[in-house]
Amino acid sequence: MKKQPVHTVAGGAHLFRRDTAAKLGRIAGGYLDRYAADPGTLREALGNRLPSATAEAVHGRVRAKLEREPVEGFLIDFEDGFGSRSEAEEDEAAATAAVEVAAGVVAGSLPPTLGIRIKSLSEVTDGRALRTLELFLTAFARTRCDLPEGFTVLLPKIVAAGQVERLSVALDRLETTLGLPERQVAIDLMIETPQSLVAPDGRIALPGLVAAAGGRCRTVHLGAYDLTGSVGVAAEAQTLGHPLCDMARQVLQLSLAGTGVRLSDGATNVLPVEPHRGETAVSAAEGVENMAVVHDAWRLHYSDVRRSLNQGFCQSWDLHPAQLVSRFAAVFSFFLEGLDAAASRLDRFVTAAGQAVLTGSVFDDEASGQGLLNFFLRGLASGALTAEEAARSGLTAAELETRSFHEILERRRG
Repeated sequence: MKKQPVHTVAGGAHLFRRDTAAKLGRIAGGYLDRYAADPGTLREALGNRLPSATAEAVHGRVRAKLEREPVEGFLIDFEDGFGSRSEAEEDEAAATAAVEVAAGVVAGSLPPTLGIRIKSLSEVTDGRALRTLELFLTAFARTRCDLPEGFTVLLPKIVAAGQVERLSVALDRLETTLGLPERQVAIDLMIETPQSLVAPDGRIALPGLVAAAGGRCRTVHLGAYDLTGSVGVAAEAQTLGHPLCDMARQVLQLSLAGTGVRLSDGATNVLPVEPHRGETAVSAAEGVENMAVVHDAWRLHYSDVRRSLNQGFCQSWDLHPAQLVSRFAAVFSFFLEGLDAAASRLDRFVTAAGQAVLTGSVFDDEASGQGLLNFFLRGLASGALTAEEAARSGLTAAELETRSFHEILERRRG
């Protein structure tokens, strides 16, 4: 299985092209140059939440990430990001997006993880949603390219397990008809309705939704704004920090723990978009206002990403290329700030050959050893940590590649 991306970047299907990821990286790099050109300015932009000791490293790694791999996961959106368009326009967008994905496969320009979001399978839009899915996969099959590994279809606004099952059955049929490998297309679920959290009989609905995917479910995403809006939360209070979102995250974690299904937090909907834009140069006063707006949005996004990471969600959503700056600043600072303590604990524990140990005032056993190992694996995968920094854990590169703390201990004991 491919590594879990740190984010999902969503973009309208009508805009998707084979080089979209690179374009987003260039746009994000422009924001970094204009509004955080040096480590000190980035630290100030994030409300001085970024420790001065790591600001230089974070700034350099953010810039390198935007140049090397600015997007880890991208969603070609036929729902909210697509807007209200005619049937003919959606037909055309589905076919065009498929051709662009195939071209991206050939060019090697696609992000590591890719998928599409169709419309919901409600009575109103289910025909449209399934038609878009069929048009996309049919157009892609004609290119004779292999679908990107881990390609997924995201199902939004779920209210019953039968909707998930219907999508799974449709994929079974399309894979057979089009000659695609069996079970190649995964299903992601967007949890953004009360019914997708709590079933009519009062039971937690999530295990049933995952089961209805017939083994295809890979990631479950929290849709914070639809969820809070559906229970009457006022628009100004609809944030990722709302207590309802905290509860929903905990339900996701508790009900899906140990299933292998990945979890993803939602998006920050306050975007770092300058109020003064256009072909003419902005005045000095307008430039100051632009910077203030961008910095305020970055601070909020940085805070949301760090909260997600602290709560155990290593993936969430981005809606604008400028958010890539605050996204990677948050991810990289999280790992760099925790590096010394995690390296000391893991090195001491491995040296003790898996015997439970006390590091300072922290007691570690094999379960926490796997958690520490995951810290380094995720830091390496995202580009937050270098191989040299990961080596401070006391593990070799070969041991890290096993991804299993139990296996590492067994080998050392052997």
